[in-house]
Amino acid sequence: MRQPGDTIALESGDTLLEVSPVTGGSITRYATAREDRVFEWMRPATEAAILERSAGQTASFPMVPFSNRIRNGRFSFDGRDVQLTELFGRAPHAIHGHGWLEPWNIVEQADDTLTLEYRHPADSWPWAYRAEQTFELRDAVLTIRFAVTNEATTRMPLGFGLHPYFVRTPGVRLHAGVGEMWRADDDAMPAELVPPPPQLAFGASGLSPDLAILDNNFLSFGGEYRIEWPEWRAGLRVEADPVYSCLVVYTPEGRDFFCAEPATNCIDAVNLAASGREDTGLIGLAADDTAAGEVVFTPAIRA
Repeated sequence: MRQPGDTIALESGDTLLEVSPVTGGSITRYATAREDRVFEWMRPATEAAILERSAGQTASFPMVPFSNRIRNGRFSFDGRDVQLTELFGRAPHAIHGHGWLEPWNIVEQADDTLTLEYRHPADSWPWAYRAEQTFELRDAVLTIRFAVTNEATTRMPLGFGLHPYFVRTPGVRLHAGVGEMWRADDDAMPAELVPPPPQLAFGASGLSPDLAILDNNFLSFGGEYRIEWPEWRAGLRVEADPVYSCLVVYTPEGRDFFCAEPATNCIDAVNLAASGREDTGLIGLAADDTAAGEVVFTPAIRA
């Protein structure tokens, strides 16, 4: 049975946001009720997902201190060799960091805002850090501010991002401004940079998740993408601060969802950066310093 406090609701007019601090600080629902219609701007979490604390079955979860994968959970940074002892369920590669697997604490709560924090002590990830998410719901517009502070005494490699799941309909289309795409190998790890699919661009008809099976990282993310559901006569514009330099698009075959994930770092950024690449988005966060950025979700319903 779900316990009191498992989810917290923010409401603004006819729009609802539900967040579960105990389920990895995840969004469990973001929806607008308009007359006799309900528009689910993200895939709603099932009751079982909340009961089982399964962030990967929610509407959106946070990624910190890295987004996506680190090859074999192993890397070197500033002369320190690191082997992550927890591979977070996707052996052999570590995936999405710690935050989505742990409960978050409530820092501040009001009718239209909620701030959560997650503190991680040094372990096989040898840097202590504090992550904070602030959710604000105003006139159906959702703003998420993500901030991470390095509480260690040495510089820390950092990436963070959001992993929203969107409802997949036959007509849904994704438009985005992106640069080159990392072609993935059989392990979904970056193999080579190639041109992006032309149908993803804003000027094209849009990417259909049913026609392009992707689990790919795009560089030079322009900070905006748009989803159109023609069956609903509705859409969603997503705008991200420049710190979110990468976008991961995940369109698994035969599923009822797809993902477009704004992230500060590309897949396996810490190892790619160590090899000399300068386009990974990896942040070298100084002791006591904070990196932060906002992502804004703006729905539109057409008459």
